[in-house]
Amino acid sequence: MIKIKFWQVALMQLFTLTTVAQAKDNAELQKMYDEDQSARSVSNINWIILSKQDSLREIRVYELIKEEKIITGKDYYNSAMIFQHGRDTVASGMAVKQMKMAIELDSTVNKWLLAAAIDRDLMRRGNPQIYGTQYIKMGQNAKWERCKIDTTQVTDAERKYYKVETLAEQRIKEHNMNLLSVSTYYSKPNSIDKTIQLIKSEFKKGNQSEYNVSESGINNFAYELMHSNKNEEALKIFKLNTKLYPKAYNTFDSYGECLLKLNRKKEGLKAFKKSVALNPQNYSAIKILKDKK
Repeated sequence: MIKIKFWQVALMQLFTLTTVAQAKDNAELQKMYDEDQSARSVSNINWIILSKQDSLREIRVYELIKEEKIITGKDYYNSAMIFQHGRDTVASGMAVKQMKMAIELDSTVNKWLLAAAIDRDLMRRGNPQIYGTQYIKMGQNAKWERCKIDTTQVTDAERKYYKVETLAEQRIKEHNMNLLSVSTYYSKPNSIDKTIQLIKSEFKKGNQSEYNVSESGINNFAYELMHSNKNEEALKIFKLNTKLYPKAYNTFDSYGECLLKLNRKKEGLKAFKKSVALNPQNYSAIKILKDKK
């Protein structure tokens, strides 16, 4: 019979507790990610200030890496997003590296960021993008254009796997990006009810619409509201989006996210179930349903 000494038991218990603690997402890194996203959700961005904030966040992420405090898939995803907003090839290369690790550790993280990181890294090195995630606007009154792309490197099937639009969908997206944003209208009357009326009216116009009332256009506006802590107003827009695009799984996913933020758990889980029914491969929603049981 093998005897285990007291100190060995204590050491094993300490190792177990440490492992459990390490399994938790890094709260500081999550806060940095939230700040990164919130800073980009406002209509008038001060890029000089944001650039300084991005640099400080990037420096802190390097410190967290050195301190071995980036552990979970979510940690790697959050750090990849911060590196994505860096200014050089070192940062873009790190974004790719961190995202590959994020997916390896957690298959439910948003894979779009890996495609975007690869595209940006290629462009920083003087090469065309391959997925088609990057768009540019050369001047205040210029139109948005998709950056140069080599369409031969990946298939539309691979683009869809990484939640990137197909080449045909990208052409539509480029058109929609040059329409007026819903938030532009909202900022004038500052009335959510009038804005809802506008969305419904513009939606009926179809291709003749002057505003971007596509599924993603409406969703982005709702997230702008949510990042500004206008959660009740955001909920109305998310709900409207599920009505206008009832077969789009992402509208219900976002609606569920907002409901959970408002502590309406039962309704939120119902929305996530609908999202999964529309897309059985929506692993992030599946994970939420499992965790919130």
